[in-house]
Amino acid sequence: MRSMDYYEILHVDRSATDDDIRRAYRRLAMRWHPDKNHTGKKDAEAKFKDITEAYNVLSDAGKRALYDQYGEEGPGGGGGGGADDIFAEFFGSTPFTYCNTGAGTTARAKQQAAWDAGGGGAYFGRGGFARDHGGGGAAAAPQPPPVESKLACTLEELYVGVTKNMKISRNVVDASGRMKTESEILSIEVKPGWKKGTKITFPGKGNQQWSQLPADLVFVVDEKPHDVYRRDGNDLVAEARVTLADALGGTVLVLATLDGRELLVEVSGGGVVAGDEDDGDDDEDHVVYPGYELVVPSEGMPIAREPGSHGSLRIRFDVAFPERLTRRQRAQIKRILDAAG
Repeated sequence: MRSMDYYEILHVDRSATDDDIRRAYRRLAMRWHPDKNHTGKKDAEAKFKDITEAYNVLSDAGKRALYDQYGEEGPGGGGGGGADDIFAEFFGSTPFTYCNTGAGTTARAKQQAAWDAGGGGAYFGRGGFARDHGGGGAAAAPQPPPVESKLACTLEELYVGVTKNMKISRNVVDASGRMKTESEILSIEVKPGWKKGTKITFPGKGNQQWSQLPADLVFVVDEKPHDVYRRDGNDLVAEARVTLADALGGTVLVLATLDGRELLVEVSGGGVVAGDEDDGDDDEDHVVYPGYELVVPSEGMPIAREPGSHGSLRIRFDVAFPERLTRRQRAQIKRILDAAG
């Protein structure tokens, strides 16, 4: 009775993972299937049987443990499904055996012709298509385009940073070749200053189709609208409406920042109130007019690539003019404006 080294038959190490074993079976089964080997078919049948037996044992955790401890006698031989049954689990059907009726014959004949041409060819799995370019083994399974999903973030989250836990469900092909659905929670650390359109990629975390690698899953940052602020690059833009009296006489605008602070902005002085002092009655201040923009440095969004740096806060003003004035009020205003030149 011959002794069989299942690891050697599949050309894998004893530390091989389930994925390694599955890939090895796919490659060798396609190479040694009897219907592909028109010459030396008897040897191919024996080789194909050994490959199937090795896969039957090493793909089963219990059988593999017994085999590793006791050798071939441990799991009591290959067991499991027949060679064609296992092959069909991987590829949907035996891709080299044809019937002699109808359109199926034409399709299978084209498939065989593609295989025979140039030492390479094609085979069809369950809804999938893969190609062998010769050289003794099948090429790696193709990977589909990445799957993109929006990652909605508030402006506050993009200002201070946040960790988001996203629960996903995806279709995967298990070790036995069956399709199943699995769930997983992915953690995404959103960095301060990230912009809309920033992409975070999780390789192989998308859906998987037959005869294909799993797709990459890509989360794309999206910004939720804010009640007060709008983002413009690294700057923040806010709109403010003041009365004509406040526009000409000055006032203090109070804004809540995205990190929870209270920011006091002097409207007529062109700066932040804290630390400002009045240097005299003859100082000239900016006059706020419709469309006037006041820039407050370093109160914008964090700059992701420059830790500690921020853009600016730009406040755009609209002025509410009074609807009516008395003759005396008009005269007083005109006198003051005429004096100002």
